[in-house]
Amino acid sequence: MFKDFFQLYQIGKELGLNKKEIKNIFLFDNSRHYILYTILLIVSIVAFGILMIILGIQAFRNTYPSGTLYSTVKKKDFNRRK
Repeated sequence: MFKDFFQLYQIGKELGLNKKEIKNIFLFDNSRHYILYTILLIVSIVAFGILMIILGIQAFRNTYPSGTLYSTVKKKDFNRRK
């Protein structure tokens, strides 16, 4: 992804755009509702971050992995003690 941004930046330089114009293109400045798109981009990044944190907490909350038995102690283990 960063490689693509770098290539787009290089293309902008080759076209004769200055640094400010290239940054404006990346931030949706050439569109009609660039403030709305910028706010939606920030909100989506924050929502994705929160989702990753929640999923990370849920992954560590399970004591036993899926498909395993919940206990390794069996009735036969108590019969051996007698």
